[in-house]
Amino acid sequence: MTLIRHELKRGWKALLIWTLAIGSFIVICLLMYPEMKGQMDSISSIFSSMGAFSSAFGLDTLDFGSLKGFYGIECGNILGIGGALFAALLGIGALANEEKNGTAEFLLTHPQSRAEIVTAKLASVLIQIVLLNLVVWLLAIASTAAIGEAIPWKEFSLLHLAYFLLQIELGCVCFGISAFLWKGGMGIGLGLAIALYFMNIIANLTDSADFLNSITPFGYCDGSTIMNKGILDSSRLLIGLAFTLTGIGLAFWKYTRKDIR
Repeated sequence: MTLIRHELKRGWKALLIWTLAIGSFIVICLLMYPEMKGQMDSISSIFSSMGAFSSAFGLDTLDFGSLKGFYGIECGNILGIGGALFAALLGIGALANEEKNGTAEFLLTHPQSRAEIVTAKLASVLIQIVLLNLVVWLLAIASTAAIGEAIPWKEFSLLHLAYFLLQIELGCVCFGISAFLWKGGMGIGLGLAIALYFMNIIANLTDSADFLNSITPFGYCDGSTIMNKGILDSSRLLIGLAFTLTGIGLAFWKYTRKDIR
């Protein structure tokens, strides 16, 4: 528990900044919705007829003029991209930063095993992801109520759950990679998050690349499916779970065996 508290104390500023940034953008988008609502019908028709661009972002199947469609596109992208970058940075630095900053020697002299260190580091990553998503979800619900719109509880909650699982998966994969690094890997984490996002766009552009949606966690965060049907793709979630457990397993396997620099 001491190490978990230390990690949370060390990362609270970054957590606060990312939470406020993502939450503020979502609040602003929702507060703008009543002013834009009357103009949405014409915008929806334009977006839905933009061919490949519409397919890439789900604009051809979501009604941009409705609250669910607007939230799935605008707020979903904010939470998806912002949350993915935060989770990737959190995971990629969790283990590598100890060697990068020269604090590994001090940490490993304490009466705890390497497995306990990995467990504490992983717990701190997961706790921060949970806190970010909980605050953002509450802000979204409060903002929707503030503008006088009926809250689609099921669809909102499923969309936030999907992006929460995305962040858990990406954070754990980067956590596993972190065990193999000793100089830090910010570029690797950011690059992986961005690459997975664009893999989802490519998969939406052409049917021949649809298999990419089984690899990228953005595949089960499709706002059009969640908002229109109110379901999550269970098969893709299971694949995501496999990647998550693989990342955790690699972290324990490597960190308990590696030579600390």
